[in-house]
Amino acid sequence: MEKLINKIYENTEFIDIIKDLLENDTVKQMNNYRQHYETSCFNHCLIASYYCYKYCKKLNLDYISCSRAAMLHDLFLYDWRKRENDRKGLHAFTHPKTAYENASKLFTLNDKEADIILKHMWPVTISLPKYKESYILTLVDKYCALNESYQEIYNRFCQKKVFRYAYVFFCLLFIRL
Repeated sequence: MEKLINKIYENTEFIDIIKDLLENDTVKQMNNYRQHYETSCFNHCLIASYYCYKYCKKLNLDYISCSRAAMLHDLFLYDWRKRENDRKGLHAFTHPKTAYENASKLFTLNDKEADIILKHMWPVTISLPKYKESYILTLVDKYCALNESYQEIYNRFCQKKVFRYAYVFFCLLFIRL
């Protein structure tokens, strides 16, 4: 992941788009929270933002709004694994609104950026995204989450003897077919 982060920071056009976000103290606080396993919320958003920038630019979409919204899409600033009394509802359903509220207090968001942040968990959040860029972040966010979780899940799977034996069994079964 470090290699990817370095590549992202080398892309000056992209960094210029989100520079004010990266320099904001509240946004920097996302480094204090884990998103998926060993990935901080900040790095998760940075990587998602970079992929949104690349895809939207390639598709001639609004890569500026999508990049900026993606950098803010998980600006919820709490450990979602810990249950707290003041939070109502499950994190997956509620954090887009929390991130939007936090982001809109700090930055002026256009309609597209607001929609991207609020609807990035679709279909969990029932309202359909209004813009193509919203769908881009929805897909990129899922990809990043899987990518960030893959190695940890794979390592845990391989540590269990029963799964190793099952793997060998299925490999032999498929080789015979």
